[in-house]
Amino acid sequence: MKVGCQGCRDGAGFDIPFSMAFQPIVDLESRTVFAHEALVRGLGGEGAGTILSQVNDGNKYAFDQQCRAKAIELARDLGGGATDTKLSINFIPNAVYEPRACIRLTLATATRVGFPLNRIIFEFTEVEKIDTDHLLNILRTYKDIGFLTAIDDFGAGHSGLNLLASFQPDIVKLDMGLIRGIDTDRSRRVVVKHTLAMLLDFGIKPICEGVETIDELKALQDIGVTLVQGYLFGRPAFESLLPPDLQMVA
Repeated sequence: MKVGCQGCRDGAGFDIPFSMAFQPIVDLESRTVFAHEALVRGLGGEGAGTILSQVNDGNKYAFDQQCRAKAIELARDLGGGATDTKLSINFIPNAVYEPRACIRLTLATATRVGFPLNRIIFEFTEVEKIDTDHLLNILRTYKDIGFLTAIDDFGAGHSGLNLLASFQPDIVKLDMGLIRGIDTDRSRRVVVKHTLAMLLDFGIKPICEGVETIDELKALQDIGVTLVQGYLFGRPAFESLLPPDLQMVA
């Protein structure tokens, strides 16, 4: 544990340069950008795989730290700090040893550049098996500090409903597998409709990601979805906070 804590104290230990792209999350009711999600890219805009393939057990702690700082700094430099739009940052739960110790660089960066903590969303995807108690400790700590929290790819991870029973994040992002072809698939519409009702009971904001067609958008609007993300509105823009395409929104 001491080795990991030393390695991620200030982000030192990940020497591979990288940058970020940003994809908008759209509020259909207000026709505004609810948040921009920060996504890892190579310095020339290369896909995330070119960087993630170089992340290993020895440097993932530092990488996780640097990603947070880079996303906040770049979003602020691009004008994201001057609006009410939120910034969504992916984090690696297994790269966090002690939540309050491992958040110090993030807090210092946000304070230095003047980015409000209540506009930063930390989202995680259950790509690895995670100790539930450890994850809950992270999420509760982040919430106490003032960050927003989100479960990404809901419906495709390890815990799902069991996690929601123990902790209710601010946001749940429904996996694109549930959204793809929802306009022609009654089963998907039923699952999403009832998932939305459950999240509403919990007081959680749902986001449907992976929206690619106008028909998918219309089907989601018909069942009450208001927050969406996907190529229909804009692909991730390298080092840019581009406005979404909203011409198809009624």
